[in-house]
Amino acid sequence: MSEPSPRVAAWWRIMDLRMGVVPLPVGLVGLGLVAAFVALGSPPSDILMSILVLGLGGFACAEIGKRIPGLKTVGLAAILATFLPSYLVYAQVLPKSLVKSITTFTDQSNFLYLFIAAIIVGSILGMDRRVLIAGFLKIFVPLAAGTVAATVVGCGVGVALGLGLKHSFFMVVAPIMAGGVGEGAIPLTIGYAQASGQPQGVLLAQVLPAVMLGSLTAILLSGGLNALGKRYPTLTGEGRLQPGEADDPALAAAAEDGRAEPEASKGGVSAQDVAAALILAVTLYLVGALTQKLWKWPGPVVMLALAVILKFTQGASPRLERGAFANFKFFSGAVTYPLLFAIGVAKTPWESLVAAFNLPTLITIAATVVTLIATGFGVGRLIGLYPIDTAIVTACHSGQGGTGDVAILTAANRMQLMPFAQIATRIGGAIMVTLTLIAFARLGVG
Repeated sequence: MSEPSPRVAAWWRIMDLRMGVVPLPVGLVGLGLVAAFVALGSPPSDILMSILVLGLGGFACAEIGKRIPGLKTVGLAAILATFLPSYLVYAQVLPKSLVKSITTFTDQSNFLYLFIAAIIVGSILGMDRRVLIAGFLKIFVPLAAGTVAATVVGCGVGVALGLGLKHSFFMVVAPIMAGGVGEGAIPLTIGYAQASGQPQGVLLAQVLPAVMLGSLTAILLSGGLNALGKRYPTLTGEGRLQPGEADDPALAAAAEDGRAEPEASKGGVSAQDVAAALILAVTLYLVGALTQKLWKWPGPVVMLALAVILKFTQGASPRLERGAFANFKFFSGAVTYPLLFAIGVAKTPWESLVAAFNLPTLITIAATVVTLIATGFGVGRLIGLYPIDTAIVTACHSGQGGTGDVAILTAANRMQLMPFAQIATRIGGAIMVTLTLIAFARLGVG
């Protein structure tokens, strides 16, 4: 191939300038296209328009966050990708027709769970099978200890600041650790409404700020933990829970090279392998969704358990494992920030965040989340887990459900921990909701 002319070489350099994964010239054309569709009426809410809009918005917010000195190391990219679009919707900077398009796509496509399925299946099939089960069993210890400690400290701080014991627990502390909005706050407030006769919508509005600000606090602290791990590398496994744990050797080589596939000598990954692994991930998700519909079992947890069984029994071939790992690398690198942008627009009402900006509630939320994470750090160290990675998993117990897990792990640069994060969010949240509703039925709220 002949050398390109200087003009062509210069153009190639311009085309290789990127905002995240978006080439800058393409992004400028895309911005003009979005503006034209908005001017003509309602932009389509299909996958084509959504890829462009969410890619531009998500990576623009992330690039801003990555370039602010001092704050870029504490997860500001994930925070801005989630909460800046929420504010832009509130301030009516984003056109209403565009907001409607994003919201419709986010609600109807269910691509949050496509993301979680690809991340969970890919990360589990890429883990060392020998230590997988041990890690799952061990994580319950710091998670349980953190929940108890956070409940005691959060309620104590709330009482000291005049919120009262019942209000502190039922309206602040329990919602933070209930597993998000759909799986946590809504079931909680339905139970509260049935037991008290109060309108469920009013109760939901009261607990939503705690859920959202608790998740924001966890994102900030997880970003700080990532920075701490850079300074003290002996405290972290960089996405592994315990010493001796490693990715599958062939997959680890790909991760170290920053590529989506292992070296050819260890078995390459084809487009068919990647597609087959994605079909596997979607199938496992749908099995979980069916069990949730039939027997009320939490679908993501069922999917997670099936993926663990496949790995533990060697039920997936090496080719499928490599394809799943490639999916994990693609979704974590290319889809995370667009997904967070969609969540910010469609599922993060700015008004609910602002409603909690009173000092006693803010301090109670912070005390709860800090105690949860600090206990996870300390207990993890005591039982032989990497304390930073353990603390990040326990932080997900205070996240905003699956969306919070994505933001927290993105801020911490530890997307490999998604399977353990789902345990903290789904199982931990379900236990918290159950125990809280039992307590509410006996005590009520005052």
